Amino acid sequence: MDKLIQTALIVVGAYVLALWVAAIWWTYRDIRNRTRDILLQMAATLLVAVFSFPGLLIYQVLRPPRTLADIYTEALEEEALLQDIEIRTACPECKHRTEPDFIFCPNCATRLKRLCSNCRKPLSLRWNTCPYCGEGVDTLSVLRERESVHRS
Repeated sequence: MDKLIQTALIVVGAYVLALWVAAIWWTYRDIRNRTRDILLQMAATLLVAVFSFPGLLIYQVLRPPRTLADIYTEALEEEALLQDIEIRTACPECKHRTEPDFIFCPNCATRLKRLCSNCRKPLSLRWNTCPYCGEGVDTLSVLRERESVHRS
């Protein structure tokens, strides 16, 4: 009977030891995915190594919420959005950067916008109604504007 209890204690002890080592290893890998700060990596790993499972619980509460991969992905998405905004303010012909209030491209003289016949505010070429005064865009004058631009 003593041999059976001793064997059971060895098995349970080995299991707890394996869990402890796995918790330390998991913490080390997890913190490396969340920060490049060596001191923080060592502190988190030592927290779990010294305090075992309560240390793992403390680490779970205190660890950085986002991984480095998440931060990198967010930075890429932000860069793509900024690039998309910059593309929207580029001339459709020559791709030269333009300002939102430009009527003509300063590089190639392509018409970027037209002026409202009522309030004289710049309008996108795609708009059918002026968003500032509600005036409808005269399609005949738009065609004349396009012809005059193509002639010059």
